[in-house]
Amino acid sequence: MTVIVTGGAGFIGSNFVFHMLKAHPDYRIVCVDKLTYAGNLSTLESVMNNPKFRFCKTDICDREAINKLFEEEKPDIVVNFAAESHVDRSIENPEIFLQTNILGTSVMMDASRKYGVKRYHQVSTDEVYGDLPLDRPDLFFTESTHIHTSSPYSSSKAGADLLVLAYYRTYGLPVTISRCSNNYGPYHFPEKLIPLMIANALADKPLPVYGKGENVRDWLYVEDHCKAIDLIIHNGRVGEVYNVGGHNEMKNIDIVRLICKELGKPESLITYVTDRKGHDMRYAIDPTKIHNELGWLPETKFADGIKKTIKWYLDNEKWWKDIISGEYQNYYTKMYGNR
Repeated sequence: MTVIVTGGAGFIGSNFVFHMLKAHPDYRIVCVDKLTYAGNLSTLESVMNNPKFRFCKTDICDREAINKLFEEEKPDIVVNFAAESHVDRSIENPEIFLQTNILGTSVMMDASRKYGVKRYHQVSTDEVYGDLPLDRPDLFFTESTHIHTSSPYSSSKAGADLLVLAYYRTYGLPVTISRCSNNYGPYHFPEKLIPLMIANALADKPLPVYGKGENVRDWLYVEDHCKAIDLIIHNGRVGEVYNVGGHNEMKNIDIVRLICKELGKPESLITYVTDRKGHDMRYAIDPTKIHNELGWLPETKFADGIKKTIKWYLDNEKWWKDIISGEYQNYYTKMYGNR
């Protein structure tokens, strides 16, 4: 089996590459990544010489290059992680998100149709559902929850999801979609909440928290997510959406305090900054469907996963310190400097 993994030099994509090479040593894994700001080739250093792995620096919007790659590799499965994914960046520049997340998805599906791919899997997000009120802990997102987006990012992902389902209905493309809650773990890009707080705390820098930090997210350890996708692409029903959640709801402020405690840093580093525009209050996923159909459950409790994540960042300082420079520093100052 040959599997094309787009966005495989990013956070979740790279972890999926590692998982697939380990879980299916007879598979050929082809990683496609444009290597934008969030793609980091050094992440894949440990597998670059694996004879079952190939890296291809390509933009998923480049139809000619993608068709050429499909002609060469004739993939059986395509897993599309490639996406612009940071909400703040989508508010600053929505067009890039529409280009990659929607048009790029159409290019990948057109190639999948042309070359007879057996399964096209779209990696989506729970953010397409909008948010839930803080005072209704009994409410959860299910696969039948209406799409109700809040940001240009989530709108672009919802648009891609609808396009994927349209390709299934119109062309019969064998598709599946997974919508996950917030991931955390190794190789998480340092602009996201957990790695940002770890890096800043280690440097005794301010820990910028939006609003009052009351926003609640359902956290999913990245390895658990990769196992879920593996199950879906092999055993999931064609044309179906599967929610993948961690059953680990946490307030942002509680996560920041926990990181301070684990690192022995004072909570006085916490600084509250102007809230994000249209900031969703609570995400919570009901993963009953994937559990009932495929037997998947999250294996990692947040208390254990956050300790493993912090240890990884302590053991791999060079990886994230190499990132926190140049364009990222300029972006960080622009986003947080005047708040």
